[in-house]
Amino acid sequence: MSKVLTHQALPTVWADREVLRDKGQFWTPSWVAEAMAAYVANETDLVFDPAAGRGAFLNALLKLGKKDVIYYGIDIDAEVLADTIYTHDKAFVETRDFIKDPPQKKFKAIIANPPYIRHHRIDVETKAFLRRLSLAVTGRAIDGRAGYHIYFFIQALNLLAPDGRLAFIMPADTCEGKFARDLWQWISKNFCVECVATFNEAATPFPNVDTNAIVFFIQNKKPAETLLWVRANAAYSPDLREFVSSGFALKQYQTLDITTRGLNEAVATGLSREPQKHNGAQFRLDDFATVMRGVVTGANDFFFMTSRRAQELGIPDEFLTRAVGRTRDATGNRLTAQDVEMLDKKNRPTFLFNTNGHSSFPEPVEIYLKKGDESGLPGQALIKQRNPWYKMEKRKVPPILFAYLGRRNTRFIKNDAGIIPLTGFLCVYPVRDDNEFIENLWQALNHPDTLANLRLVGKSYGSGAIKVEPRNLAKLPVPAHVARQFNLQCPGAKPPVQSELFQSEVF
Repeated sequence: MSKVLTHQALPTVWADREVLRDKGQFWTPSWVAEAMAAYVANETDLVFDPAAGRGAFLNALLKLGKKDVIYYGIDIDAEVLADTIYTHDKAFVETRDFIKDPPQKKFKAIIANPPYIRHHRIDVETKAFLRRLSLAVTGRAIDGRAGYHIYFFIQALNLLAPDGRLAFIMPADTCEGKFARDLWQWISKNFCVECVATFNEAATPFPNVDTNAIVFFIQNKKPAETLLWVRANAAYSPDLREFVSSGFALKQYQTLDITTRGLNEAVATGLSREPQKHNGAQFRLDDFATVMRGVVTGANDFFFMTSRRAQELGIPDEFLTRAVGRTRDATGNRLTAQDVEMLDKKNRPTFLFNTNGHSSFPEPVEIYLKKGDESGLPGQALIKQRNPWYKMEKRKVPPILFAYLGRRNTRFIKNDAGIIPLTGFLCVYPVRDDNEFIENLWQALNHPDTLANLRLVGKSYGSGAIKVEPRNLAKLPVPAHVARQFNLQCPGAKPPVQSELFQSEVF
């Protein structure tokens, strides 16, 4: 192996990733890198890093006094491999694509912070290659919404020698995404997940990145029925490194919460989430309501406007419907008509331009549609699927809104204003339309014990943010005592199917 091999042209997604990393957003902090290195460097003379970057893990090995351990790192970017740290006589690096050109050998120790490239930035050809890779290694076609980091994980586990150890730091979506079930069924049946380390907001390894980190400590041996689940509560504490270095000795650490949990429960709940205590969750939200996303316009700048702009364009009132687009425009747990009027006075968009139900248009509407046509809107990705291109999605007014992605404590908003939400919200349609039932359901959903269960169905991001897709929100556990408190034990009706909600006229 040469110290640094020939530089290769960077694909766009990798170049973008390195630009972000140069801003300090993705490099592994020393206190986490040292804990990971302590795990893999046990009883080995070679540590392999498939995403070497600027040498965080080599530096960790040196700080741990592992001077006799050879470090072999690869990266697609030759520039970062020219860092002076790689001049160490025990370091060998080369420019190499780990996914498409992995080393042809097994390793006893693998450590990495893989590139975090989300699926929508991966080109079609590469996605097809990744699909073939997952089929070959796991026997499953991992869902196409898996990011590039997931395939680094799969490839690394495939190169892990018997009894070898792997330490990977990954985003929480590794356990929460659409692909997670298939991924972890394969891992849990073929490897021993010894420990999982998570971090609270005060200890996040990447404070400037909108994702939660999780570290997996995995050995290539017979799976165990239990694993250790750790929550780190303070950054740059030596506790995590000492815990790992001790062989996961169960004792009191000032900054760590350590739990022994069953493998099956942990995988089913999501390894990034706390152990599920069920909390009397006899019911789910879909026992009481149907959930679907808000309206996707495809071009908010065109379809979503202020009253001032509507007046300037001369758009008649019958082509406008009151709407709210951003979660920060709904600041309380009730949204009233007065709130919407205040948004309008602040020149915030609150009108959705819609031509549904009209067979002919007045001149101002004709002129506006022509402008949209000339600007290329009919060819945009979402809009070109519509016929005509300016046809708007239909929704009934949802009595309850849910913030799609937010950091606020109150997630459910009573829609007293009767507005139509855009895609920044989810629509919650109770199975009964009487006001008492709707009010009771809204209060039950905002009960702290119900809100606490959002972490069981959502994706977690940095700074306490939770993103919940419609299908997952429908699975939100509603504790039995909360259902009793608000008289929700007997919903008494089945939710309408989603197709009915799509077809119902909203305007």
